[in-house]
Amino acid sequence: MKILFQSLIFILLLGNTVYVFGQKANIEGSADTTKIYKIELMDGSVFVGNIMQRDSINIIFKTTSIPKIEIPVGRITSIVAVDSSNFKHGDYWFPNPNATRYLFAPSGFNLKEKEGYYQNTYLFLNSVNVGITNNFSIGGGLEFLSTFGSIAEGDFNPIFYITPKMGFEVDDKFQAGFGILYAGTPGLSRSSRSSLGIAYGIGTYGTMDDNLTIGLGWGFVDGKFSERPTITVAGMTRISKNTALVTENWLIPTDNYYGIFSYGIRFFGETIAVDLAFINNADLMKVLVIGVPYVNFVVKF
Repeated sequence: MKILFQSLIFILLLGNTVYVFGQKANIEGSADTTKIYKIELMDGSVFVGNIMQRDSINIIFKTTSIPKIEIPVGRITSIVAVDSSNFKHGDYWFPNPNATRYLFAPSGFNLKEKEGYYQNTYLFLNSVNVGITNNFSIGGGLEFLSTFGSIAEGDFNPIFYITPKMGFEVDDKFQAGFGILYAGTPGLSRSSRSSLGIAYGIGTYGTMDDNLTIGLGWGFVDGKFSERPTITVAGMTRISKNTALVTENWLIPTDNYYGIFSYGIRFFGETIAVDLAFINNADLMKVLVIGVPYVNFVVKF
């Protein structure tokens, strides 16, 4: 069980990153009446459909349920062109707000420039990740329990971590990426610190809604790398407009490889995602058949 506990802490540190600052698109100067647009108003109302006519005062808009609606331009906060692939059986499915990550580990999809998210896991793991370019993101965070504990003892010596990542689109169905997780932790004495982390490479096949990722990572402690890689296999499939199934499975090198698997469901809206899942393996099943509950939420802003 000691190995399992250490492995879970290591995975939580590896996976708990993401999120940044997104910007709404500006209102476009012209619109193609054959394209599909999403219009958002100041009161939060959202319409998806076709622009039939527009001038400097009003836009005449048509949705699947409203044949004609007149929208004052002054009430509009954004107009964004929508890909036709986001429509399923005539219903608009907004893009997956958390496609860059499974429960812990990243996927090959990268944050776009200026995109961002805040992530919280188990209330005490908090992180933010920033898309610097379309191919490079960087993030980090603090573990709050050790932070508050060290302050209470008159010292500031928290667990912190940073997570730079590069991601590339190889073709329409394949994404590749690599990155590093570096974590600083309190050492044996108050004045000392230890470092641990992992350098990894990943490949993702599929779309942002339905995909499979395989990864290899070499862990390190105080600069010494493991001789054998950690292996991850993760997948996601969107089963409705607001839900997806997620699984993530780990083989961690010890004397022999030590297996951990997870399974869960993700609920999401356009800017928020909540994961309810379970972490399990052969040892945990002896104590709790369904595994250890895992709760995580992400806010995109």
